[in-house]
Amino acid sequence: MNESKNPSAIRSKQQITDALLKLMEKYPYNEISVKQIIMETDLVRKTFYRNFSSKDDVLNAYINMKVYEYCRALLDQPDPLVIVFEFCDKNRKLLKLLHKNDMLHILLLRLNEIIPRLNESADLERNPFKKLIGELEPDYLIAFNVGAIWNVIFKWVDRGMEEPLENVRLLLREYIDRLNSS
Repeated sequence: MNESKNPSAIRSKQQITDALLKLMEKYPYNEISVKQIIMETDLVRKTFYRNFSSKDDVLNAYINMKVYEYCRALLDQPDPLVIVFEFCDKNRKLLKLLHKNDMLHILLLRLNEIIPRLNESADLERNPFKKLIGELEPDYLIAFNVGAIWNVIFKWVDRGMEEPLENVRLLLREYIDRLNSS
């Protein structure tokens, strides 16, 4: 994806992203073409390729944006579980679309890629992982925490997102509290 602060480019990227998400509601991801995306907008092919290299680039840029929002929120909240469940509640549509297309793993890959960088670069006083990990090897422990929590979220998505998120959060909180007391 080409980065630009130009308001017109930002609007075009948003239109393209919205079109892809809309099409993903109707069609399997692998059947969607760049031509279809363009036809859902009032843009021309040249504008698409000025901003993105492919439909995968569109989806990856959108997921990256969501993951960076998630990571920024983690730095402002001492309890990472609160942010996980706020993210899930706010992004139900994205989670459903990724699940429908067997693409939830892309979100997990981005989390596994971006959160360790967050751990390295974040202000240690604001870093929610620092107190959990301390001086232990962070790469493995971050992967363990991200994988455990997000696999629970993926199970919730797989079950149709019908159970209240608060019930799932409380279940995880109780489990973590049991681990801490043992």
